[in-house]
Amino acid sequence: MDEIEVLACDLNGILRGKRVPRDQFDKVRKDGMKFPRSILALDIWGEDVHANGLVWEGGDGDGICLPCVPLLPMLWDIPPAQQPRSQILTTMFDPDGTPFMGDPRQILKAVVEQCQADGYWPVVALELEFYLMDGKSVRQGHPAPPQAPVSGYDLDSPRVYAMDELAEFSEVLSAMRRACEGLELPTESIMVENGRGQFEITLGHQADALLAADHAVLLRRAVRGVARDFGMHGTFMAKPYGDSAGSGLHIHCSLQDAVGRNLFDDGTEAGSEMLRHAVAGLLAATAESFLIFAPNANSYRRFQAGVHAPVSASWGYENRTTAVRIPLGAPSARRFEHRLAGADANPYLVTAAILAAMLHGVRAKQEAPPPIAGNGYDDRAQTPLPRDWLAAIDAFEQGTILEPYLGPLFRRAFAACKRQEREVLERRVTDVEYRTYLGSL
Repeated sequence: MDEIEVLACDLNGILRGKRVPRDQFDKVRKDGMKFPRSILALDIWGEDVHANGLVWEGGDGDGICLPCVPLLPMLWDIPPAQQPRSQILTTMFDPDGTPFMGDPRQILKAVVEQCQADGYWPVVALELEFYLMDGKSVRQGHPAPPQAPVSGYDLDSPRVYAMDELAEFSEVLSAMRRACEGLELPTESIMVENGRGQFEITLGHQADALLAADHAVLLRRAVRGVARDFGMHGTFMAKPYGDSAGSGLHIHCSLQDAVGRNLFDDGTEAGSEMLRHAVAGLLAATAESFLIFAPNANSYRRFQAGVHAPVSASWGYENRTTAVRIPLGAPSARRFEHRLAGADANPYLVTAAILAAMLHGVRAKQEAPPPIAGNGYDDRAQTPLPRDWLAAIDAFEQGTILEPYLGPLFRRAFAACKRQEREVLERRVTDVEYRTYLGSL
């Protein structure tokens, strides 16, 4: 490998970093690499967020990024005449060696350590939905689905679970699978989802929640990189088409004890009392967690009744209309599936928020409300989700459950980032407003 990309994940789930020659790797592995701490708290456009306290208040000082996964190959985006590059994920520390708690990975690590201190080991699996788009249409500013690569037909309707569509996209999807194998990602199924050109890749369960989130971050990079190689654009945007399904990040989770026994399993389909305490914690923290699950302006377009995205803080057994679903099956596999987060959310932060809320419910022995049976979209008794981005920012700042787990630095930095992004977008007049009003008013 001629070059190595040294990467760190920011609050928005965007990988920031540097490219170095391979002879620098031993130095990076031993001493780490210095990045300004503020780069992990930039807004979505890469602008400084002055209100977060990490820029001028702290002198825009450096943190030290140390590798947290093995050196991994990049199997995409490389012209044939060039040697392949490697990549390595890092996590940031303050200069005194303590974890930098504005780093999403360190935030998740801190929550996992709290779980383990109580005798619980989270087992986690992530599922990511994404869209493939025609690359030319994206460059021209009018995103559209790609044509079927083999037959050339237009993707004009949902073809969920269609094997023929998998066959049409077999070349690009197989390249994604090979890239994932090179990254040692435990990919399981690939399937066609509900949108035009929408797919889902599931990752296997991990007894290491940090590793599970690492895998999701690397998967997103691989999908986008391979798509470019095929003249397509891969996107994890929450709702790229207003009339098609949104893309979610679904997380399956259970708790084990020190000897690997599933603490949600009591031998019944209902699951243990601890499972219901965990569900109660998830529902109690939904409002203040929602900004983490829906971090962008576009995120809120996902949450519409009848489009396979929850609209309330609810739970149920084998019920995909609820926010928290308990899949049925062998009691030894009893777990919950958290269905609120969009694919645009940061996998580290989503996992951290879910584990924190779960641990809160277990510690307090909270009681869950009755599960929803049937159509969760019609149940008016459930707690509604924050109605828009501003309401979610307010709920995040005012919440009392998450901060003891995720930390005050994160709360300040994330809220400041989202307020800045919202203020910028509020000042922009959109094309649809011009088309609607210019000719009539």
